[in-house]
Amino acid sequence: MELFEKLYDEYEKVKVRFVGFTTNDTRNDFGIVYTNMFFGKPLIVCMQTGRSTLLDSKDIDDLDYLKSVFSISSIEQAADLAEFFKESLPEIPFQSQYE
Repeated sequence: MELFEKLYDEYEKVKVRFVGFTTNDTRNDFGIVYTNMFFGKPLIVCMQTGRSTLLDSKDIDDLDYLKSVFSISSIEQAADLAEFFKESLPEIPFQSQYE
């Protein structure tokens, strides 16, 4: 008996980058999963907290979003993360879900 409708079940070989860095205030450790899923957005995983999100260039500019998703206490720390992600994540055009 099927209790749910499967939306997708994909296997994919992906590129994963692990990076750790420090700023004046904190240490950061992230896993970045580059995949063809999720409309071209890389999956970012904070290795310290386990929090994760999908990020594109518009998301990176939203410092309040970065503060919220990664549970960051200051806008300065969020700005440091934004600077790192701008340099580290590729510019990928948004892919529509309905194409």
